[in-house]
Amino acid sequence: MRIARLLVEGTPVPAIAEGEGYRLVEDAFAPVVRRLDRWIAAPEAILLAPVEPRTVVGMAHNTGPGDRLLPPQAFLKPARSVVGPGHALRLPRVGLVEAEAELAVVIGREVAECSSALDAVLGYTVANDVTARDLQVADPLWTTAKGQRGFTPLGPWIETNLDPEAALVGVALDGHPVSSGTTADLARTVAEIVVWVASWLPLGPGDVILTGAPGRPVPIEAGQDVAVSVAGIGTLRTPVVAADLASVRGAA
Repeated sequence: MRIARLLVEGTPVPAIAEGEGYRLVEDAFAPVVRRLDRWIAAPEAILLAPVEPRTVVGMAHNTGPGDRLLPPQAFLKPARSVVGPGHALRLPRVGLVEAEAELAVVIGREVAECSSALDAVLGYTVANDVTARDLQVADPLWTTAKGQRGFTPLGPWIETNLDPEAALVGVALDGHPVSSGTTADLARTVAEIVVWVASWLPLGPGDVILTGAPGRPVPIEAGQDVAVSVAGIGTLRTPVVAADLASVRGAA
């Protein structure tokens, strides 16, 4: 099943893919998803990020088998950095910014420390873990490097039927593939990641874990179209635009 969030008459509403469009539902996180009468054709649907997480966790030390020698480590990304498909990424004036294609885990219910945390997984979506490299060097907590406005594109929907352990992940710039990898190359499996995170962090419905980038990071510039994809889920596109100097001055 594919679960999405649509903007309908100015209001975010949950929906599931049905035919060539989306059927609105009452609660996508309910044990039994109740379909509503309204159906929207795909060309008319405005897709939002498929969830509004309270918590977004990113995995560090997980980009290749060599990281197995290091202890697991994670960082937090602000929930307000999450944006949906097609939302423009306005590059901050911070030097090198890179896109990282990742498989993201979406939690479906409350979960605490346990050995069967995968039972709490609703499904999976595509994530672009945008990172400002110059700031990452200067900030050991990575907060400014990974937490800026629009730095966590998610979407286009949640796929509940996916084998997360060998999914092909890639990045394309302006339609040209530039990076690829598979989740099988990550240092830790999705099951290990979820169990480890749940061992120290309370998680609940809609929370998201970014599992790490199996492919190389890709520098991005204003004017480019960035597409990150996970086989079996789909493609998440993000146009990149220059920083708005006026808005930067207004926020100062």
